[in-house]
Amino acid sequence: MIPLEAIQAARERLRLADAALRTPLLRLPIDDVPAEIYLKLENLQPIGSFKLRGAGNALARAGREALAQGVYTASAGNMAQGVAWNARQLGVACSVVVPDHAPATKLEAIERLGGRVVKVPFERWWDVIITGEFEGLDGLFIHPVSDADVMAGNGTIGLEILEDLPDVAAVVIPYGGGGLSVGIASALRALKPETRVYAAEVETAAPLAASLRAGAPVAVDYEASFVDGIGGKSVLPEIWTLARALLDGSLVVSLDETRAAIRLLAERGRVIAEGAGAAPVAAALAGHAGGGKVVCVVSGGNIDKEVLAGILASG
Repeated sequence: MIPLEAIQAARERLRLADAALRTPLLRLPIDDVPAEIYLKLENLQPIGSFKLRGAGNALARAGREALAQGVYTASAGNMAQGVAWNARQLGVACSVVVPDHAPATKLEAIERLGGRVVKVPFERWWDVIITGEFEGLDGLFIHPVSDADVMAGNGTIGLEILEDLPDVAAVVIPYGGGGLSVGIASALRALKPETRVYAAEVETAAPLAASLRAGAPVAVDYEASFVDGIGGKSVLPEIWTLARALLDGSLVVSLDETRAAIRLLAERGRVIAEGAGAAPVAAALAGHAGGGKVVCVVSGGNIDKEVLAGILASG
């Protein structure tokens, strides 16, 4: 569990650096659903993703000396933007290792922020996630998931949710590597432990659900899809113990349910969400998170225009 004091310190650090917005918590304006659904709109961050929080806290904590040779990370796009945005603010060189299926809109954003893109096959990219190393790149590596400072920065979302909705019954969080869900859950467990906290995964890449069923980390088949911000081949060992202790389960949704959630968010909520950001909403709409006041963390809105247009048209 990430200490509450570390999360509170991260919030103050981000405030002083003006490194992330306090995003709104708004009710989804529909009534014919199993719960009272609220949206934590991290898609409204300057880079369109919550990753600004963890990256900002990690770089601020690292200090100038540690950043003298630059910084790099491994990301499908959103963490890359978070690190690149904060590196640019500090005047630090930034490189990003990305998988070959990363969407064009995210790659363009990385380069627009001054980051250097290093594209590799998914297997090689996943190896960087596991090992925390990439031969040929200098500088400080910021792990996109399991860095304690990154998770503390992510946990600031939990503080804001409880301040804006003290009687929240459940929170549903996209699960990629687990750093977001573990960070938020740490804040919730410390301040309102009775709140149900769920991960959200998609059927094409749901290692946490499989691991929870097995009682131990297991590998799963990974199928690339338009939901590029979450999903992997396995649960990171360093995250497994935390996720198992902090989360009440993983809610798995289909790609069609995720597409429907993207359409509903756009048409009824006027919210643009990428696949990862829509997965919690899909789970809540299906009733998987139970009743009461359910907060869905809309983790990002960086979706290719062509993909979004196709999903909206298919409805």
